[in-house]
Amino acid sequence: MNLNAYLSGYADGEGCFCVTINKSKRHVFGWEIRPSFAVAQNRDRAEVLWMYKQRFGCGSIRSNRSDKTLKYEVRSVRDLVERVIPHFEKYPLLSSKRTDFEKFALVCKKMSCGEHLTEKGFREIVEVVFTINDGKRKYPKEAVKI
Repeated sequence: MNLNAYLSGYADGEGCFCVTINKSKRHVFGWEIRPSFAVAQNRDRAEVLWMYKQRFGCGSIRSNRSDKTLKYEVRSVRDLVERVIPHFEKYPLLSSKRTDFEKFALVCKKMSCGEHLTEKGFREIVEVVFTINDGKRKYPKEAVKI
């Protein structure tokens, strides 16, 4: 069995490539852009979460209070760009989730280069974020103004 292919297949069904945008007084434009990769699993089948943690060498496993599962999550932009994204580029997702991954990877790479700290880059990233996961967000795109 190829563990890398297994992890990609598992993420294709159970993973989430997400970018949240929240109000923040400590960020340049008053908004925080936070990408994350996460996979959840019941406690009695959590071995796969430890496989992700070992394979990527980053992230954390914590209780997910909303549904009493465990969640493996990577939030560090650097770890996403250097460890998580290269994995899924080498072992690609096979479902339509691949399109969301590609947009997610673009956002992470732009942030890694500091583009979110410029007005132009921030606006470009926001445009992409609102096309990921059907654009469902806490705040509507119109509210994210700089």
